[in-house]
Amino acid sequence: MAKKPVKRAERVEVIYDKRRWELLRELRLRAVQLMEILDRAHLLSIVHGSIARGDVSEESDIDIFLPDSPSSFIVETVLERSGIPVNRRIVVQATPLYALKGYIEIDKQRCVSFPLVKLRPVEKDFYKFGGEISLSMLKEGGRVSGVDKRLMLIEPTPEGHVESTVVGREEAVAHVLGISLNTVLDRVHALLRRDEVGRTGVFIERELSLDETFEMVLKRLADQNPAVRRRLKLYGG
Repeated sequence: MAKKPVKRAERVEVIYDKRRWELLRELRLRAVQLMEILDRAHLLSIVHGSIARGDVSEESDIDIFLPDSPSSFIVETVLERSGIPVNRRIVVQATPLYALKGYIEIDKQRCVSFPLVKLRPVEKDFYKFGGEISLSMLKEGGRVSGVDKRLMLIEPTPEGHVESTVVGREEAVAHVLGISLNTVLDRVHALLRRDEVGRTGVFIERELSLDETFEMVLKRLADQNPAVRRRLKLYGG
């Protein structure tokens, strides 16, 4: 079941039990293994979400993101040569204004994604909003603050984390996370709207066939879809 936004004034301390710490270690080890494969090929990556913050659950995904718009051929070749299986390859655009991204789904838990077009500054901040962490910091056991799908700010502590609402505190949250207020307002609006109207899907979700590349599909989408062409024209590919 999807997590719903929470609005409450108080700060709540959450203490992790032994199993949660074990789960965090297990998930981080799997993330490190995948990120090291990419790092050896000089592909800079981050892991974002609950693994970066620490507030993991049995449903937590391992979401690896390559922020520097790499060639999809290089990414796929690196994974293939390392024996990493690929379940699906998908091009996704959340809304007509958002960047198109490539997703390489390894299994139900692990995914590697990357931008197919230039990211706007606010889109780069999306990952910091949810919490992002580098390979080196991950290996050192670092954790960062970020916002979960309930719109709760998660701030790590040695025993677990402290959580507090984002709604009504957007400026303070932007300061804690070191991102723009516009990013926080954008994400709050999007998540609250999703809660009101339900999950309406994404603007584009196109699975690739075996003989297609991400760049090939991007060109075809741009040829067929005026909104994709506008996004490319406004912010570049």
